[in-house]
Amino acid sequence: MKQTSVTTNAPCWTELGTSDPAAARAFYTELFGWRVDDTARPGDGDYTQMLVGDAPAAAITPRYAPQQPIAWTVCIAVADTDATAARVREAGGRILKDPTDASDFGRFSVAADRSGAVLILWQARAFGGAGVFNEPGSLGWVELLTRDPAGALAFYPAVFGWSVAPSEHYPQWGLDGRDFGGMLTMDDRFPPQVPPHWLPYFAVADVDNTVSRALALGGDVLMPATGVPGGRRIAVLRDPQGAAFGVYTAGAEG
Repeated sequence: MKQTSVTTNAPCWTELGTSDPAAARAFYTELFGWRVDDTARPGDGDYTQMLVGDAPAAAITPRYAPQQPIAWTVCIAVADTDATAARVREAGGRILKDPTDASDFGRFSVAADRSGAVLILWQARAFGGAGVFNEPGSLGWVELLTRDPAGALAFYPAVFGWSVAPSEHYPQWGLDGRDFGGMLTMDDRFPPQVPPHWLPYFAVADVDNTVSRALALGGDVLMPATGVPGGRRIAVLRDPQGAAFGVYTAGAEG
């Protein structure tokens, strides 16, 4: 990820909604070396920020409804949640949760793009988002998996002003020359019941070692460690509760 700090209209945070927050905290603490920050909870209930060193890296939360999938959700920093939510609707997306204040931490809305991929809009107040990017244990890349690539290529630039680095197989999203994500078209390899979604990748020092540790901790491998152009090595894993996430070589930019 070329982004090194929170930037308006770029990914700023990711949080896991899970059926067992305590087990998830234990898994990711062992996998990434995270530690729990019990002093900062921008929300209700068992919302827990996880730290890399002293910097906020991600959050682990309970599911807020029985039908909510066990999954990571990517948050996008916006200047005005209400105005961005209006642009989501204008571009053909949906607002799943209307703009709402999260105490004095910020204002957020839950949105879905044209195909149903969910993301969070975050207007910062006291809490800006992640304090570290592209260092081991922190957010390193975001990837949209969709069955509607043409719709996505129209939707995201209209809502967030993203640039698109064209590619037949893997277009990349960016702002001002700083790419922070990509798009993968879901084909027959993906079961029909898997919905379009955003997948966060966490930077790690050693992808192969992280895959081995995830397996030892009860996780699964969805995509084995693989080398890709640009000197990167990536893998896609699933935690014991069923949430998918990627890992990415720290410092290797796409």
